[in-house]
Amino acid sequence: MPGTADRTGAAGPPKSGPTAVTGHVTFLGAGPGDPGLLTLRAVEALARADLLVGDALVLDVVRTHARADVGTAQPAADGEVLDSAAERSAAAAQLVMASARTGKRVVRAVTGDPGFDSGAAAEMLACAQAGIPFEVVPGVAAALGVPAYAGVPLSGNVRFLDATSAAENCWSEVGLSDATLVVSTTLQTVAAAAAELVGAGRKPDTLLTVTVAGTTTRQRTWTATLGTIAAELKATKALPTPEGPIAAIAVVGERTAHRQHLSWFETKPLFGWRVLVPRTKEQAASLSDQLRSYGAVPHEVPTIAVEPPRTPQQMERAVKGLVTGRYEWIAFTSVNAVKAVREKFEEYGLDARAFAGIKVASVGEQTARALIEFGVKPDLVPSGEQSAAGLLEDWPPYDPVFDPIDRVFLPRADIATETLVAGLVELGWEVDDVTAYRTVRASPPPADTREAIKGGGFDAVLFTSSSTVRNLVGIAGKPHNVTVIACIGPATAKTAEEHGLRVDVMAPEPSVLALAQALADFGTARREAAEEAGDTVTRPSERRPGARRRTRV
Repeated sequence: MPGTADRTGAAGPPKSGPTAVTGHVTFLGAGPGDPGLLTLRAVEALARADLLVGDALVLDVVRTHARADVGTAQPAADGEVLDSAAERSAAAAQLVMASARTGKRVVRAVTGDPGFDSGAAAEMLACAQAGIPFEVVPGVAAALGVPAYAGVPLSGNVRFLDATSAAENCWSEVGLSDATLVVSTTLQTVAAAAAELVGAGRKPDTLLTVTVAGTTTRQRTWTATLGTIAAELKATKALPTPEGPIAAIAVVGERTAHRQHLSWFETKPLFGWRVLVPRTKEQAASLSDQLRSYGAVPHEVPTIAVEPPRTPQQMERAVKGLVTGRYEWIAFTSVNAVKAVREKFEEYGLDARAFAGIKVASVGEQTARALIEFGVKPDLVPSGEQSAAGLLEDWPPYDPVFDPIDRVFLPRADIATETLVAGLVELGWEVDDVTAYRTVRASPPPADTREAIKGGGFDAVLFTSSSTVRNLVGIAGKPHNVTVIACIGPATAKTAEEHGLRVDVMAPEPSVLALAQALADFGTARREAAEEAGDTVTRPSERRPGARRRTRV
């Protein structure tokens, strides 16, 4: 390979010549589809990239780790059809090399691992012959990662075969072997591959699994035998499909018998559920992360927009009083309150040091995390219920002996309830109840989201307050009656019922994480009931009147 190697193993630029290359190419394995399978080295390379090159699905996996201004390109231009793998590889190589010659750091992302991709190998060779420095960042190969997500262990004697390019002698060789066989194929041709194996000597009753959309929340796996897989796909209406060839990984052999005990991914409580999260993006982050851990696909729709108060003078006086020692306590009842005070601090050139000597209270863990990010560790977080009532239970009464100042600064929303103020006054404190921000109804979501809400396209919706119920119905319409309605507490549930919604799930305590757990428990109970009755496990959205029964892969 021309050039020298740097410490990362990449080929260095040529040592001589009038046109030395200053760019660089990284051939990066994006894994089978789950963005969480990207390696740390891949994330590092993506953060430095000037241009990402890859197919649309691969770019969706990797672009979140790149800079906001990174360029993207696909090997085929808009409207261009490349018939063969060789044509696609040649087009990608030309694009990658042309960009590298301009000095760019190019990441060529491929599905799975570049070492398992013959097209990527050809592109590497083209770069080497052109004297363009490159490196390889391995990824999780689909032939290894997909069986793991399907609950099929690979160990012992394992053979790998690409059915799309296998020669006749390859089928004969693996047909006579008793090795576990991992076949890269398509859903449309897997039955033909099974017939080839039977013809080559494998017994028709040999077990196999077929997995599509592996490692993603669209994953589906069929278990059958070489002799019955064609009938199984037909019976479950997986075929025919209106789409083009759908990539699949088939595992042939007795190892597949363990799947019923080892299927950990597709049996997650909310696997594949589309869950509507009607909160602001900042508020929805932790809830969405929790939902993903249960296998759900969260869809965040802001129902409330946060705006500055109409008369900012009250907030300005309170922040100045905070600095001059007017308050003994400051109490934060939301992440938005933290954000409002922080922005006002930055406006005045202040930072977290301004809280020196002041006791800080937080209504819950999420608000506490926002404070810690600001550089402030709260002195008081409710030990029980994370709410205004829970905060009051732990709040000390005013003691003129130990408390030099009797005043509390309470920055909050314009529509907040009076519970906390009244409780603090009862405890002997004076309260400066200050409107730090206003909450207004957000703009309507896109038309396709509104249609999904009203038409039953979502499996569940999580309501975290009465205002989220009112605002969602106001900007997007009422959720379809097949959608599971989950509410954070009795007051929110009452508002949902007043709007004609059937409440299916209620959190045992008023926290978003408890709400997500309650929905997961509901999903688990629903799955177990279907299995006990011998029914196919479906998502709520698949049961709406007129819904297509065909599997979406």
